[in-house]
Amino acid sequence: MGKIILTGDRPTGRLHLGHYVGSLKRRVELQNSGEYDKIYIMIADAQALTDNWDNPEKIRQSIIEVALDYLSVGIDPDKCTILIQSQIPELTELAFYYADLVTLSRLERNPTVKSEVKMRGFNTSIPVGFLTYPISQTADITAFKANVVPAGEDQEPMIEQAREIVRKFNSTYSPVLVEPEISIPENVTCRRLPGTDGKEKMSKSLGNAIYLSDTPEEVKKKVMSMYTDPDHIQVSDPGKVEGNAVFTYLDAFVKADSFEKYLPEYENLDALKDHYKRGGLGDVKVKKFLIKILEEELAPIRERRHEFEKDIPHVYEILKKGSEEAEKVAAATLHEVKDAMRINYFDDMELIHSQAEKFSR
Repeated sequence: MGKIILTGDRPTGRLHLGHYVGSLKRRVELQNSGEYDKIYIMIADAQALTDNWDNPEKIRQSIIEVALDYLSVGIDPDKCTILIQSQIPELTELAFYYADLVTLSRLERNPTVKSEVKMRGFNTSIPVGFLTYPISQTADITAFKANVVPAGEDQEPMIEQAREIVRKFNSTYSPVLVEPEISIPENVTCRRLPGTDGKEKMSKSLGNAIYLSDTPEEVKKKVMSMYTDPDHIQVSDPGKVEGNAVFTYLDAFVKADSFEKYLPEYENLDALKDHYKRGGLGDVKVKKFLIKILEEELAPIRERRHEFEKDIPHVYEILKKGSEEAEKVAAATLHEVKDAMRINYFDDMELIHSQAEKFSR
C-alpha cells in the first residue's frame, strides 16, 4: 500500500489566509515532495449542504471560487486529483453502510461535532446530515484508501472516529479498509491563524478574514485595522506580542530575507518583538511591515488566479476530469466493501449456484 492523501475544504466562499497557512501551502509542499503516490483534494459540497441546505446557490457559486483558489496557490491537477464530493455517488452508499457501525451517543460525544453544533447554534435542531459528518468523512477517506489526512488539531476527534469505524468494519466483515492517520502542521502558528479582530479563528462568517483574492487595497485596509495590544496607546508604551494578531501573522509569514528587504534596521523578528515589548515602536510601523510581507506572498497568487479566471470552462473541465477519475477509485472500494459484507448477490456465482441446487431438490 502506497502513501495516499485525502484532504479538502467546504465550499462556502473564497478561501482566506487561515486556509492558506493551515492547509493550502502545505498541500503544495506535499504534492511537490514526491513522497506520496496519490493526493486527492476534495471540494466537500455535500458536507457544506448539511448546514446550508436552504441555500444551495451559495454552495454552487463557491465551487469555482475554491477551485480558483486551489489553482492559484499552486495546486497542480497533474499531480493531484481535485474532485467534487457530490459527484461521487459511491461516497453516499459507503456512508450508509458505515452508519450501522456507529451509535447515536458516540456521534453526539464527538468533541469536534459538539463544538461545531454549539458554534452554529443548532441546539436541539441538529440536521441529521450534520450530526453524521464523521461517518461521511470516513466514507471520503476510505473510498480512496487514504492513509494520511492533513488537518488541524481540531479534526483529531474526527479522524479517531474514522479509525474506530474502519476497525469495526474490518473486524466484523473483512480487512479491506485502510486506517488513516492525521498529519498536523508542525508550525504551531499555522495550525490556526486568528482573525484580524484578534478572535481565535479566522472565519468568513465572522467577517475577520483576509482572502487570497483580496486586492492590495483590501489587504492594506484590513491590516491597518487589525487588533494589536489595547494597552499600547502611545508609541512609547510597552506592548504585548502575545495575543497580538499582527505579531502572530508575522510569526506565520516572515521569511529569512524579510527584514533585509523591508525593515533592515532589525536583524530578525525577535529583535522587532523586543523593541515593541520595551516601548518606542508604533503599531503603524509594524503593520506597514506586515503589509509588505503579505503582498509579497499574495501577489503571485493573485496573478495566477487572474490567468485561470480567463478560462473558467477549463477550470470546470479540471474538476470534471478529477471527479471522474476519483469515482472509478471509489467504485472499486465500494465493490470490495459489498463483497466483504456479502451483499454482492449478482457477482457471487457460488451463491447463485447453491441456491439453484437448493430449490431444484
